Amino acid sequence: MTTGKIAGAQAPAGENGEIGLARGERLAMRMWRDEPPNADKPTSVSAHETVGYVLKGRAELVLAGETVLLEPGDSWLVPAGVEHTYRILETFTAVEATAPPAA
Repeated sequence: MTTGKIAGAQAPAGENGEIGLARGERLAMRMWRDEPPNADKPTSVSAHETVGYVLKGRAELVLAGETVLLEPGDSWLVPAGVEHTYRILETFTAVEATAPPAA
């Protein structure tokens, strides 16, 4: 378990390009910073629930076959166990929280 402050310069990078932020036993935050435009990322199904908030850029969230446009100021929810993918349309920065923490 991590407690206290996580300094931005010391935040750990994840294996998929995410930046690890504060993390507890039941909830974790991460940031996707300046993700470049791309074709669909691989479709996945996660055991954790994800909520996110767009800081800049645009992306499409494809969730259970429905496509939703995400723009600055938008937030989203991906329930646990639901098939989803993201298509980055414009250099994208967002913060996500996962519960339980994403592996």
